[in-house]
Parts: sequence; structure tokens; C-alpha cells
Amino acid sequence: MQSKATTVEQYLAELPEDRRAAIAAVRQVMLKNLHKDFEEGIHYGMIGYCVPHRIYPAGYHCDPKQALPFAALASQKNYMSLYLGSIYSSAAEAQQFHADWAKTGKKLDMGKSCIRFKQIDDLALNVIAAVLRRTTVKKFIADYESVFKDSRKKLPAKAVKSRTASNSTRVKK
Repeated sequence: MQSKATTVEQYLAELPEDRRAAIAAVRQVMLKNLHKDFEEGIHYGMIGYCVPHRIYPAGYHCDPKQALPFAALASQKNYMSLYLGSIYSSAAEAQQFHADWAKTGKKLDMGKSCIRFKQIDDLALNVIAAVLRRTTVKKFIADYESVFKDSRKKLPAKAVKSRTASNSTRVKK
């Protein structure tokens, strides 16, 4: 369900207590392990983490006015979800993620674009933290752009022009 909240604090406040605790716990793992150039905010009615326009001016190919989405955390009607862009834009990252998750013995409830969970114990938080630590903004942008190259889709002209700018922008690890 999309929230009408405009801040992360508002988003969390509107959740039932059990979901608020679970979402807040996952959020803390994310904030602790995300590279500092990703920015948190409300995107598409959920808590989102993105590559800001100051680093990637082209923005999201579906809507260039939006920053490039990387990850998100949401409370849906029947479950909570975690979206991790790096495991969808990089086959190697996806393979590593699945292998690491399998080692935990936890069941992975994963759809085309999200990891679904009903309680915090359903998640392998150490695996999620590792994915976040491995993914720098620079790596994510490269993987994102390679998806277009590999699928023979073209990035918007603005993205091609900004590619030089984004490659020369210093991305801190």
C-alpha cells in the first residue's frame, strides 16, 4: 500500500506497532551499511534509498525527474517488503545473495522485485547488510547502465550526456 507520508518519520508513525518495529529494525541495518552517497527519503510511497541527481543527473529512466532508486522498504497489505536494486541489476550480485541466504537456512520469499517478510526473524539481516556494504554508488550506476547495454535498450539522451559527468564525480566509499 502506498503511503501518503512525506517523511520517513511520518511513514513509520502511521504503521501498526509490530510493523513499525520490524521496518525500523531493517531500516537501521540499511542505514548502518549503506554507502553514504545514497540518500534516504520517501519514494513511490515507501521508504526509499536512491542515487541523488547531484551524482547521477539523468535520474531514473522511467521518470528522469526522480532520483535513481536503489533500495526501498515498505509495509504492504499482507506483508512487508524489501527491494534491493543491486540484486536485480547484477547477475553476480544476485548469485552471491542467493548463495549467502541459502547458508542461513532461512526461507527466502522473493518475488520479481522484492523480498517479502512478515516478521523480522524471516530475514537474514547479515546477508542484507553484506549486499549493502558491497554496493557503492559507482558500482550500482555501472550495473544499472549495463542492464540497458546488455538488453540493447538505450538510456535517455540525458543519461548518456551525464555518464561522463557521473564517472568524473567523486564517489566516496
